[in-house]
Amino acid sequence: MPANLERRIGIVDDDDALRDALSWLFSTRNHSVSTFASAEELLRDYRPEDFGCLVLDVRMPGMGGIELFEQLKSYSYCPPVIFLTGHGDVPMAVAALKEGATDFIEKPFSDNAMVDLVERCLADDLTRRGEWQTRTSVSQRLETLTPREREVMKLILTGRLNKQIADDLGISMKTVEVHRARILEKMAVKTAMELAALLREAGIEG
Repeated sequence: MPANLERRIGIVDDDDALRDALSWLFSTRNHSVSTFASAEELLRDYRPEDFGCLVLDVRMPGMGGIELFEQLKSYSYCPPVIFLTGHGDVPMAVAALKEGATDFIEKPFSDNAMVDLVERCLADDLTRRGEWQTRTSVSQRLETLTPREREVMKLILTGRLNKQIADDLGISMKTVEVHRARILEKMAVKTAMELAALLREAGIEG
C-alpha cells in the first residue's frame, strides 16, 4: 500500500532525536511525514490542506505549541492537533482541548498509543475536511448570487410560491422565474428542496 502523500503528519518539535523517532515510527505505519524544528519553520510555507494531523510540542524556543495552535486556528481549516507535553504542561494541554485541540499525550509515551491516537486523528480529519470542503464550495457558489437573487432565494427557502415572491418584492412573476432559474443553476441544484438540503449539509443558514 502506498504512503498517504496527500495528508501528511506534521511534527513540530525542537528535539531532533524525538522528531527523527516519530518520523520513523509513522513511516513504518505507511504514513507520509514532515518534520519542523520550530513553529516558525512550519508557518513559513504552511497550507492546512497539506496535513491530516499535526503533532506539536507544547514548549519550544520562540513560539510555543499553544501559540502556534492559536495561529493555525486563524486559517480557514485547522487539521486535528495533538500536543506533546511534559507532566508540568498537562494543564496547558487540557486548556488547549477546550479551545479545539484534539488530544494530548505525555512524554514519555507508548509508540502504539501515539500511532493509535494519530490514526484516529487522520480518520477524524477525513470527516472534518469533507465538511469544510462542502461548506467552502457552497459559500463560493453563494458569492456568485446577486443581491436580488439572494432576496429571492431566502423567500424560496421559506416555501413562498413565485406569485407570492413577486408580490413581496414588487416585481413580475416572470422576473421571479428568471431569478429562480439562475439561483438553481448557480447553486448547482435542480429544486428548492435540493437547495435547502445543500445549505443544511454545509451548515449554512438559509
